[in-house]
Amino acid sequence: MAEAPGRREELAQALGEVRERIARACRAVGRGEDEVALLAVTKTWPASDVAILSDLGLTEFAENRDQEASRKVAEFAELRPGAAAEWRMVGSLQRNKARSVLGWADRVDTVDSTRLADALARAATEPVDVLVQVSIDGDVARGGHPIGDLPRLADHVALTSELFLRGVMTVAPLSMSPQQAFAALYEAVTRLRDDHPDATVISAGMSGDLEDAIAHGSTCVRVGTALLGSRRLASP
Repeated sequence: MAEAPGRREELAQALGEVRERIARACRAVGRGEDEVALLAVTKTWPASDVAILSDLGLTEFAENRDQEASRKVAEFAELRPGAAAEWRMVGSLQRNKARSVLGWADRVDTVDSTRLADALARAATEPVDVLVQVSIDGDVARGGHPIGDLPRLADHVALTSELFLRGVMTVAPLSMSPQQAFAALYEAVTRLRDDHPDATVISAGMSGDLEDAIAHGSTCVRVGTALLGSRRLASP
């Protein structure tokens, strides 16, 4: 897909604004900007946008639908052969899609059950980096493993030789403030690291609440709308 007229300038401006928000949030709590990665959530947006963001220096991209992602990753590779890019799966993942997702994803950020962890392990042909998705309010219907049971799932993942536990991911629930949610997550992660010191990633914070997440230890913010604009209709 060809680059839309004016899109490069639009994305460059948005990226600059997002980076400045991250920088201000880090300064406010005495953290370095290099402590927080920017993960561009490119779901529903074309590969041409990913190519522009790559030109602008981004290297981490997130998708939430296997079919769309596999197509987009291939298109991006054609648009920018050899460009550095790491792809994350940030959507709900069915166990029967594990093998397909591992065909394009460099990390799966939504492991929320032992059964999904086992499915990924069976599908893996090489070690896979994963994050455990945490439900802070316990509403697993919205995705995530109950925060109170996080150690059990983390232990299960860590004991699976095909999976590398890199940390946790969450979405702040509507039932509490972002500050409360991210504070609870940080407390849980602090305890988790006693047994899993390599679980250093805290993927928390999106376009509307990234400042609160950074204030509570987030090491990766997932930004879609503030970077790319209002969501497009999903690809068929």
